[in-house]
Amino acid sequence: MDEELTRVRPAVDMGPARRDDRRRANGLLAGEKHLLEMVAVGHPLSVVLPALCRLVEDANSEYLCSILLVDPRAAVFEHGAAPSLPPAYYASKAGRPIHPESGPCGAAASTKRQMIVSDLAAETRWDASGWRAFTMSHGLRSCWSTPILSRAQEVLGTFAIYRREPGAPTRADQDLIAQLTHLASIAIDRARSDAALRRSESFLAEAQSLSRTGSFSWRVATDEITLSDEVYRILQLDPKVPVTLATIDERVHPEGIASLAELAVRARTDGGAFECEHRMLMPDGSVRYVHVVAHGTRDQHGQLEYIGAIQDVTQRRLSGEALGRARAELAHIARVTSLGALTASIAHEVNQPLSGIITNASTGLRMLASDPPNVDGACETLRRTIRDGHRAAQVIARLRALFTRREPASERVDLNEATREVATLMLSELQRHRVVLRMQLAEDLPVVFGDRVQLQQVVLNLLLNASEAMSEIDDRPRELVVRSRLDGPDVRVDVQDAGTGISAENVSQLFDAFYTTKSGGMGIGLSVSRSIIESHHGRLVAMANDGPGATFSFSIPHRGNAVNRAYAYAAAQTASMTGAA
Repeated sequence: MDEELTRVRPAVDMGPARRDDRRRANGLLAGEKHLLEMVAVGHPLSVVLPALCRLVEDANSEYLCSILLVDPRAAVFEHGAAPSLPPAYYASKAGRPIHPESGPCGAAASTKRQMIVSDLAAETRWDASGWRAFTMSHGLRSCWSTPILSRAQEVLGTFAIYRREPGAPTRADQDLIAQLTHLASIAIDRARSDAALRRSESFLAEAQSLSRTGSFSWRVATDEITLSDEVYRILQLDPKVPVTLATIDERVHPEGIASLAELAVRARTDGGAFECEHRMLMPDGSVRYVHVVAHGTRDQHGQLEYIGAIQDVTQRRLSGEALGRARAELAHIARVTSLGALTASIAHEVNQPLSGIITNASTGLRMLASDPPNVDGACETLRRTIRDGHRAAQVIARLRALFTRREPASERVDLNEATREVATLMLSELQRHRVVLRMQLAEDLPVVFGDRVQLQQVVLNLLLNASEAMSEIDDRPRELVVRSRLDGPDVRVDVQDAGTGISAENVSQLFDAFYTTKSGGMGIGLSVSRSIIESHHGRLVAMANDGPGATFSFSIPHRGNAVNRAYAYAAAQTASMTGAA
C-alpha cells in the first residue's frame, strides 16, 4: 500500500510548470468571463476587441495579436484591434481588398481556412503582393491567421497571431485560438446586430417623421398606452410623463370627446379593427387632424391589445379645404362667363312678364276710368299683373341662385326639374340660334342628393356647348335633345347635338383644364363640370354619335344608392345642426 502511495504522489504533486499552466488557464477563464460581460452590457468593439487581444498576449508574451474586420458592403478589411503591433503595420491593412493573393489574412478570409506561416524567411506564396518583405521589415517572422466565422459560417474577420521568432502553433495554441475566435465571433455578431437594430430604429423614426405617422399600443385590461416618439411630437406630449386615456382625452377637441368615448367602449368589447379621424386641440389653441387605424390582437394570456398608427393629416385636410374653396371659386367664374351668352335669353324671360305687367296696368286703368267703372275686369287685370310679377321674380331668383357665390350644399335634387329650369332660361338664346330643343325626360325618376346650383351649372354648360357646336350647321336641322333616364343605380342625363362632332384625339383632352377648341373659349367649363360631377360620385363622359354630332352624358347615384344614402345622412345632419344653431 505504501508503495502505491509513493507511486501516486509524484502525479498529484504539481511542478512549477504545471502551476503556471493552471494560473494561465484560470486567468484565461476569468478573462473570457469578463469579455462576455463586456459584450452582454453592450461595450463597443473598439473596447472589446483590444481587450481580447491583450488577454491572449498576457497569456503568452511572445504573441502579438491583430483582428481585422470584414466590411460586408465593399469586401475590404477594416481595422479591428492590434494593441501591440506597430501602428504603421496595422494601418496598412485597413481598406485592403479581401483576396487570397494579398497575404495570410486575405487568404484565410477568402477560403475560410486557417493560414499558418511558420517562417516568413522561407515563405514565397505572397511575394507578389509585397506582404512578406513588408512584414519582415517590422521584425515579424511567423503569422498564424484564422478566419472568424459567424454561426451561419459568414466570414466576420480574421484573428492573427504574430511572433518575432519562427514557429508553428502547438495543440494548446490551437485550442486558445479556437476559444478566442469564438469569443470574437460572439462580440462581432452582437455589435452588428445592435448596429442593424439601431439603423432600423433610425430608419423607422425617419420614415415616421417624414410621413407624420407614429405608432402606438393599448393594453385594454390595464389601459397601458405606449407611444412612439412621433406620436409624442404630433400630440405635443411630454415623453417623460406617463400617458393615459385621460391624457389623450385632454388633447381631443371638445366636440369629439363623446365619439371617442363611444369608440373606446366599442373597442373594449369588439376586439376587431377600427379606423377614425379626430380633431385634436393643442395647448397653444391650434387644431390638428389625426387619422387613426388599429387592429386588435391577443397576447399569450389572451389579453386584448391594440396595435395601430396615428398620422397627422392636418396639412392634407387644410389643403383639401383650400382645394374645395378654389374649385368653388373656379365654378363661380365658369358660371359668370356663361352670363354673356345668356343675356338675350335673360332679357326675353324678364321682358315678357314686365310687358305683361305694363299692359295689364294700362288695361286696368282704362277699365276703372270707364263710366261706369269695370271693377270686375280691373280686378282680373290686377290678378294677371300679380301673376306676371311673380313670374319675373322667379326668373330673377333663378338667376341669382345660379350666379351667386355660395358654399356647396347637399340637398334633394330632382334632375328633371333642375334641367327644365335651365332650359327655360336658355330657350330664347337657343331660338335665336335656330336650335330646336327636344326634351325627353323620363317620368318618376328618383331624386339625387347634391348641390342643385352646381348640377344646374353642368346642364347649362352642356347646353351652351351643344348650341355653339351647331352654330355653323346649315345643311341639317340644329336639333338639341336632352334626355333623362334611370341607368341602374344612377340617374343619367344626356345632351345630344347634331353639330360638328368630336374627334378621337380630342375626347381624351376635352376635360383638361384650359383646353378648348373654341377660338374665344377659356377651357374651364368642361373641366369644372367634370369636377362637379365627380364630387357627386358620378361620371361625365363624351362620345361621338353614330350620325352627326356628339353626346355628353353625366350620371349621379340616386337616393336608393349607398353613396346617396350617405349624402342624405350628411344633409340631415347639416339641417339638424342648422336648426340647433
